Amino acid sequence: MNSGILFFTLLGFLPLVIPICPVPCRCATNIIDCTSKDLTVEKLPAAFRPSAEIIHLGNNRLTSIPNGLFDNLNSLQVVYLQGNPWECDCDILYLRSWLQWQQNRTLYRDVRCRSPAHLQDRIIAYLTEDEIVSTCQHWYCSLALLSQLCLFILLFLQGILGIFIIVYVQKFRRMTSEARSTTQELYQQVDPWVSSSRNPYNND
Repeated sequence: MNSGILFFTLLGFLPLVIPICPVPCRCATNIIDCTSKDLTVEKLPAAFRPSAEIIHLGNNRLTSIPNGLFDNLNSLQVVYLQGNPWECDCDILYLRSWLQWQQNRTLYRDVRCRSPAHLQDRIIAYLTEDEIVSTCQHWYCSLALLSQLCLFILLFLQGILGIFIIVYVQKFRRMTSEARSTTQELYQQVDPWVSSSRNPYNND
């Protein structure tokens, strides 16, 4: 009886001891195959089993690799990364650094930039830090310029809306004043007729 309880208890802790295969990948002993799984940076597994020696990430929609993803994989020998639309901006710095630490960079000659245009088809492992940082600065400058433009448009629209409200309020007040004067004139014209209609036998 006790041995049965112990068995099921150990079975419950088994997933904590043996790393499971990340979805939607397929796993062998030391191989993790995530090829052609339509993976993006957001859908990429948050971690891989520490015993992994080979990881296949080719032919997906990856534009970068999250910081530190490969750092604790001490048994890792190669990661297949070809066939992804890599964006060589600030987010590519981690992958570029990891590739430069690899002993055999020739395995990664197909890992090339898809964008921006001036870095297209460049091998990521051979990019200089200045080339990437200059792209980051350009991106931040563009974002700042876009933010300022949006703020200017917002203020402009608020100004137009304020003018419209003021004009509408003045017009409404004028219409109200005209309506009141028209109502008073109508009452003045109607009052004699009402008095006579109330006394039809009055001959005076």
